[in-house]
Amino acid sequence: MQLNGIVDHIIFRNPENLYTVLSFNADDGGEYVCVGSLPELDKGESVTFEGEIKENPKYGTQFSVRSYTIAPPDDAASILRYLSSGAVKGVGPGLAKRIVSKFGEDSFRIIEEEPERLSEIKGISMRMAIEISGAFESKAGSRQAMSFLSQYDISANLGQKIYEKYKDQMYEIIRTNPYRMIDDIDGVGFITADRIASDVGIEKGSEYRIRSAILYLLAEAAGSGSLCMPENDLITEAERLLGVEKELIVSRLDSLSIDRQVIREETNGALLDYGEGAYYAETETARLLTDLDIPDSSSDRNILDEVSRIERELDITLEDAQREAVTGTISNTVSVITGGPGTGKTTITNFIIRYYTKQGLDITLAAPTGRAAKRMTEATGFEAKTIHRLLGVGMVVEGKPVSGFEHNSDNPLETDVIIVDEMSMVDIYIFRSLLRAIVPGTRVILVGDADQLPSVGPGAVLKDIIASDCFHVTRLTKIYRQSEASAIVRNAHSVIEGRSIDFNEQNKDFFLLKRNDAERIIQGIVYLISRKLPGHLSCEPMDIQVMTPMRKGVLGVENLNLRLQEALNPSAANKRELGTVNGILRSGDKVMQTKNDYEMDWELTNGKGMVLETGKGVYNGDIGKVLSVSSEEAYIRFDDGREARYRGEALSNLELAYAITIHKSQGSEYRAVILPLLSGPRMLMNRNLLYTAITRAKHMVCILGSEDTVNMMIRNEREESRYTGLERRIREIKDIGSHI
Repeated sequence: MQLNGIVDHIIFRNPENLYTVLSFNADDGGEYVCVGSLPELDKGESVTFEGEIKENPKYGTQFSVRSYTIAPPDDAASILRYLSSGAVKGVGPGLAKRIVSKFGEDSFRIIEEEPERLSEIKGISMRMAIEISGAFESKAGSRQAMSFLSQYDISANLGQKIYEKYKDQMYEIIRTNPYRMIDDIDGVGFITADRIASDVGIEKGSEYRIRSAILYLLAEAAGSGSLCMPENDLITEAERLLGVEKELIVSRLDSLSIDRQVIREETNGALLDYGEGAYYAETETARLLTDLDIPDSSSDRNILDEVSRIERELDITLEDAQREAVTGTISNTVSVITGGPGTGKTTITNFIIRYYTKQGLDITLAAPTGRAAKRMTEATGFEAKTIHRLLGVGMVVEGKPVSGFEHNSDNPLETDVIIVDEMSMVDIYIFRSLLRAIVPGTRVILVGDADQLPSVGPGAVLKDIIASDCFHVTRLTKIYRQSEASAIVRNAHSVIEGRSIDFNEQNKDFFLLKRNDAERIIQGIVYLISRKLPGHLSCEPMDIQVMTPMRKGVLGVENLNLRLQEALNPSAANKRELGTVNGILRSGDKVMQTKNDYEMDWELTNGKGMVLETGKGVYNGDIGKVLSVSSEEAYIRFDDGREARYRGEALSNLELAYAITIHKSQGSEYRAVILPLLSGPRMLMNRNLLYTAITRAKHMVCILGSEDTVNMMIRNEREESRYTGLERRIREIKDIGSHI
């Protein structure tokens, strides 16, 4: 359907994604509410819309715009209407009328080509005339750019970023090397750039194209957790992606290797290819960690005596394995404590803290996420901070830290002992940053469950450190107080050992509700989380976490969040809403930060309005609650108490968190966990995923779905495959050190 007419007024525009709602007077006499991504449209515009009429359940009949064309004003009345709309900065209705009265249909040409003549009008100085002309040209340039980019199916939001970055250079860049945008503009990947390149006629065998594809594939591998790729795999993937001869790819790979943008390493007769950033992150991490592992002069006898004194003071008796874990950890400057739930990691950590406190040493506790830090604080009685917050954010340019963190090799942390919990979810980049801030002589204790899913970011840090066999590692396997252990703990160990769960047991804290239909599963989830479990567990619905393997599909995160928001926090006449690129936000919604934002200001209060601490930075995976929303911003309180205001583009980093992926749950603990498990990709539905999900629950696990699916996941030992070299590098450095 096509509509011709004039924009009457703008009802709403989200500056973050340019989603616009406007009132439109059509030439056929009808009045329409039009919605869509409509940049640069203003009151008084003559426009042709293409789209369709749709019924919105809340807002009624709307015209959903698919594309549009702006008709330049070509008569005095249209020009007056446009200038009066406020579209040109500095020109209001009164001034617009005087300009059009003076110059008529020639007004636009005068503003653009002879702006000095505007000063002939009373009230317009020469300086003001130049400013009006500049504002008019900027508007015209932006419109021309949007029109140019629209032919390449580039969204309005992304098009605006491209134009703001390049201005008039944009056209030359698009026509000659659109691959440059991959490095310059967040949101432009190889696929987008390659589609544009094809449209403008750039050859398939272009050097820019092949180089960009190789770097893109390495970046994609990092996005999946790998720090490198076998070169044969990289070449095969590049052939598939590019459709060019292998020889061309190998040639460009050679060039990238010479330029050190790709680093090749031969291992066991095979070539591994690293992107520059990943290579140096891994090599530096290996060196920094081994540098911290220095001989300890403490006497084993003295350590045992002090441990015995602490046992008497606390009136507890450690078992031999626990005592060995404590003394072994204390006797080494770098050590690892790993084990599943119920094996005593917290008991040993608390004992070690007690020991070092009695020695008068400064102790620092850290964890990867706000929830994990909060749990660590509650378990130890000592304040724990997220690693990001501990290190502090340094200089930030265009949303990215350009000088690392405040604490680094030049400004190290002032501590004697640092204990990091939930190490399985620490990626190579944040671990390197932490190691940079630790001076030799500091004791480093890494605590985590090696059977958990690996970090969301690249690397397999905890597993590689343990596998290197170069540091003291305590492996905890025994479940203490086995008879008292919850079904959650018992079943978690059954899963990781490959044994089926007995759902015939009458467990109050672990059960399966058999459902073979996705809609019935959703209905069951809503019932449990809104009515049954809060009363049973004496908690709020927000304390119960729905976790699912997937983002897409009926039982994926995106659909579940819409259904749960509707059930737990529905729209109401007295409840304000804010539209974002990820959907509607309301006061009371449970939300998650999806991207590191190093510039976000936050404050920590005492709950009575007194600010206790301020800082910068919110991070991927942080979960909080929407305290309030307005037409332009949302005010969020995160689980660790930090509060932050979101507006503009920052809102795109928030999404609903009534349901989250199991990957995103790492480091967290919830009163109850609900798992919809009916079907999914075999590669994803594996033992480690199920184990991680179960171990996130403190008091209850409820699975809705198929017992066959659960058993299939237990049998599926296939873990996410990651290519890393940290284990090998640590061994190489240790081996070199032993010969010096």
